[in-house]
Amino acid sequence: MKRLPRTFYTLLTAQFISTLVDNAFLIVAIARVLELQAGAWLIPILKVGFTLFYVVLAPLVGAMADAFPKGRVMVVANLLKILAIALMACGLDPVWAITLAGFGAAGYAPAKYGLITELLPPQDLVKANGFFEGATVCAVIFGTVLGGALVSPWLSALGVPVWVTPLPVTDSAYVLGMLVLIVLNVAAVVLSFCILDNGARYVQHSFHPWELVQRFVRENAVLWRDTLGGLSMSITTLLWGVGATLQLIVLRWAQEALALPLTQAAYLQGVTAIGVIAGAALASRMVALERTPKLWPLGLLLGLSIPLLLLVSSVEQAVCLLILVGAMAGFFVVPMNALLQHRGATLLTAGRSIAVQGFNENAGMLAVLCLYAFVTALGLSLGVLILGFGVLVSCAMLLIGWQHRQTWSAAAG
Repeated sequence: MKRLPRTFYTLLTAQFISTLVDNAFLIVAIARVLELQAGAWLIPILKVGFTLFYVVLAPLVGAMADAFPKGRVMVVANLLKILAIALMACGLDPVWAITLAGFGAAGYAPAKYGLITELLPPQDLVKANGFFEGATVCAVIFGTVLGGALVSPWLSALGVPVWVTPLPVTDSAYVLGMLVLIVLNVAAVVLSFCILDNGARYVQHSFHPWELVQRFVRENAVLWRDTLGGLSMSITTLLWGVGATLQLIVLRWAQEALALPLTQAAYLQGVTAIGVIAGAALASRMVALERTPKLWPLGLLLGLSIPLLLLVSSVEQAVCLLILVGAMAGFFVVPMNALLQHRGATLLTAGRSIAVQGFNENAGMLAVLCLYAFVTALGLSLGVLILGFGVLVSCAMLLIGWQHRQTWSAAAG
């Protein structure tokens, strides 16, 4: 089997640690919201805050990722995330802290995904995305588990180190957990420094805000008008919105339906990622890039499986269902992501195409998360919410299928 470049594995490790911290940070921020006795509707707002700059800064971050060595862009992004965690430890409101972390993460995404398309030929992209998705999902698993451990009573009972007490840290049970996250992000910074400049260079454009926006609008149109680009963008945009919201729904469902505390609910949430790893691994071995459009029915099946949560009455049943849902998602999204990366790098550049992709996917996340926050504030029951979410996903997949029916037919032929 052909071995991928060493720099790819360094990037993979840095991505793993960064994603691990992001997911653990979300659990710690949720625990901090509950500790402050804030409204439940603020919990989805945490995800909105983290996602916001992915959308707002999309015209800029792609150009930045192409203008500088991408490893250095990743260093700066992780330093911003370190600052965000440190400020929350000093008493900053968790919504503002996680929003600052999202500011750093927004610059990180086009750099890390742009590096994949620069380092590898098109025929290796599905394989590389399988590795990347598997590592990312492992990081989600361990990140949620780590987050649950960092907000557990036994860690809070340890207190904070002596050297921290002179610092202006807040009176929170989760300060020690925040310090652990800072240390892990420092490791990600060190790894990012080790990613060598691969020599890829692009034509430099103006950084004037209006010109950036105009060019970004044109680049967005290029990908959406492309047959395969528009298809894969539609699906990944929907799946990102689904995944981000399902993460919060599973947390709430585990606490309300199964009577699990936040710590154990976080562990159960990570179970979904086990299935994603299996699905991603199978897709990286079984699905050729040109056959990716044939996978559309899996998206419809994914939407129809979400309401099955309402039939689950035990942790064991929940584990089986969440693994199955994760496997379908992993097998579906990895080839779609690879197809979108390939079309984007072909039609635009690595950094700019990832920025366009990130804008659309995170705009989808914002839309669905804001809808979830709204219905939570209205006080809708969990059963109605889960059923409505499943119907929404299924209808969206049917609409995508109808719009791209000629592409599905060509792929099947």
